[in-house]
Amino acid sequence: MSAVALLLALALPLGFLALVIEHPSVDGRWENHAAHFWIVLAAASANAALGYAVSVAGRRRRDARLFLVSVAFIAAAGFLGLHALATPGVLIGGKNAGFELATPVGLAVAGLLAAVSGLELAPPAASRVMRASTPLLAGLGTLLAAWAAVSVADVWPLHRPLAAEQLDGAQVALAAAGVVLYAAATVGYLRLYLRRRALVLLGVTLAFALLAEAMLVIVWARNWRASWWEWHLLMLLGFAAIALSARSEWYEERFSALYLERTLAGARDVSILFADLKGYTSFAERTSPADCAAMLRAYFERLVPQLEAAGGNVNQIVGDELMVIFNKDDDQPDHAPRAAAAALELQAEADRVARGRPEWPRFRVGVNSGEVHAGVIGAARGHRKHGVIGDTVNLAARLQSEAPAGKVVVGAETARRLGAGALLERLPELHVKGKEAVVEAFLLHRL
Repeated sequence: MSAVALLLALALPLGFLALVIEHPSVDGRWENHAAHFWIVLAAASANAALGYAVSVAGRRRRDARLFLVSVAFIAAAGFLGLHALATPGVLIGGKNAGFELATPVGLAVAGLLAAVSGLELAPPAASRVMRASTPLLAGLGTLLAAWAAVSVADVWPLHRPLAAEQLDGAQVALAAAGVVLYAAATVGYLRLYLRRRALVLLGVTLAFALLAEAMLVIVWARNWRASWWEWHLLMLLGFAAIALSARSEWYEERFSALYLERTLAGARDVSILFADLKGYTSFAERTSPADCAAMLRAYFERLVPQLEAAGGNVNQIVGDELMVIFNKDDDQPDHAPRAAAAALELQAEADRVARGRPEWPRFRVGVNSGEVHAGVIGAARGHRKHGVIGDTVNLAARLQSEAPAGKVVVGAETARRLGAGALLERLPELHVKGKEAVVEAFLLHRL
């Protein structure tokens, strides 16, 4: 989208608003309560679904910016839905303050979240946001539920329509705050777009600019007039801009352009667990594909949830091989003992799964700890994945290939972090493929 097209898209709504203020006769009337209810409720539902999708991505990556953006979307969409529910003559008998104030209040709340999300939060601040993610969503849900209950029940304090002067004062105050907040968010995301040049960032920038305009239109719009329907349309266009731009992004990391710098690319101290089945190739050669798939399914249906419950990020499953990352989100200072304990429990659970099936191959496991580069890897306009790279990863894979079936081998750095209680058996010096120096490794028997 060219700069001229963007400016035109932003100028047209303001031009129409100026026109109806100057010539009120142009501000045609269309009052259809049922149509308003269903159109706005459907738009709010679709926008809430978009916010939820962004929230899932933000919490999966533990990225504070993405999470705050998602809550802003959910807040704006949620209050737009409340505006629909309070449509006079549909669920409630007459006009009330819930109908009049739901959208500007929701936009103001969303504007605050959007403005904060546009900042490049430092790691401690980002961690605090993610720790508060569940209470924040719960608080927003409680506020929305309470507003809906009070509006639909037609009880105090939202049971009566506001007087014109009260409405103007409330909306002017909310609009002033909203415009400032959305302007800050727009500037923040425009700067991010100029650095990263991702279409989804342009969509978010445009969306926040349109929501700022919606706040302005609300102040001057007259109910059921064309100007009043305009702010509904601006909100819908704002969310549509994000949805359409996100569709062009690779589905695995659709919102990665919004990540904080540390999520997008940065150093991590992690523990990597690799596991594969020794003898899998020969087993597959003499076994039907269906029986081979049944064996893998039996293992992975038990092992993957167990590894995730232990705090591991199951980064990939390729054939019979598992790669699991501990401390990928920099929130597990005890990641080495976690990974080692998970490796031992993996072997114990695999033995239980394979009991009575002596022909099934058994897992060998390698664990290594150290620094990696974690971030989004792949083509700018194609396949992308959030992964980890570095010698720590390569060595974990090599240690796994050296492990006996049913056993766990750990690298020297992992062993050092396990403490005196771990029962380790030093292996002869290993010469592994791709490394000139000999490798120190240990069989882990117990913690």
